[in-house]
Amino acid sequence: MFDFPHRRYNPLTREWILVSPHRAKRPWQGQVEKSAPPYLPEYDPTCYLCPGNERAGGIKNPVYSGTYVFDNDFAALLPDAAPADPETHPLFVAKAETGICRVICFSPRHDLTLPQLSLDETEGVINTWADQTADLFQHPDIVYVQIFENKGAVMGCSNPHSHSQIWSQSRIPTEPAKELSSQKEYFTVYGKSLLLDYMHEEQKRSERVVATNEYFTAVVPFWAVWPFEILIMTHRAVPNLPALTQPERWALADILQRITTRYDNLFETSFPYSMGFHQAPNDGNDHPEWVLHVHFYPPLLRSASVRKFMVGYEMLGMPQRDITPESAAARLRNLPEIHYTLK
Repeated sequence: MFDFPHRRYNPLTREWILVSPHRAKRPWQGQVEKSAPPYLPEYDPTCYLCPGNERAGGIKNPVYSGTYVFDNDFAALLPDAAPADPETHPLFVAKAETGICRVICFSPRHDLTLPQLSLDETEGVINTWADQTADLFQHPDIVYVQIFENKGAVMGCSNPHSHSQIWSQSRIPTEPAKELSSQKEYFTVYGKSLLLDYMHEEQKRSERVVATNEYFTAVVPFWAVWPFEILIMTHRAVPNLPALTQPERWALADILQRITTRYDNLFETSFPYSMGFHQAPNDGNDHPEWVLHVHFYPPLLRSASVRKFMVGYEMLGMPQRDITPESAAARLRNLPEIHYTLK
């Protein structure tokens, strides 16, 4: 099935991707680099995220023992932004954007990434994400809260101490806005949630399911662009992290650890990715169409040193992949859930 060039449709963004399975058989003579050193110290006196260390501007971190949250010292968005200069030409439009940006350290340990934390510690991270979302929702100018983690220098992460970011802003960003429009339209036409229907179909077919528990299912989506892309979906139409029950938060910690451990085990390296939650907007409206979900976009393709990024045709034409989502899911599904460093 699907062993020929074909296009696949992403109903969330209403965009297409080209899949070329036969190209996966071609010989590789591309770039090969050494992977990053696998071990870090428990505490790094030069790290601006470690407990007790100084950050930019002389701000000193407390000696924290769990998660630690602070306002980003180099925030991309500011609570008070100067209005953009008025422009009457339709080809030169700019609008001021306000927001609040924060950083969340997962652990005081400098050397532990998400799959190496305990389940209780990961649940603590999820509780912090939920608490921060709820807090930012209280600000009248905040319409959207975007939680994301960039893991690995290849994904632009400037510090290996495990942390995530929250960018909250006065308008809905481009990607969640696409998903909002698609989910609303599907709900209007069918009276059901797009992602719940999709999840149920994936569970029936099983070929792209990587992991599941009582409250969450993780799949390599049918329309995946990145080689080992993952989509994690809740089993009910919950709009955001604060709305999760405590058992659901524990289950989310469980499935995040199972997925990120498989990632690390795939090439026995600290697997880089960009990960983010898509929550319903904080616009004062009910969103029965919305299903809380998590996107993982990892660049590794063939080994710890061979990466895949959008280049050439993908930048100028449309996204394209060689490894089918079905084969990627099978590889991830068959990996052990014990981290390779513990063997």
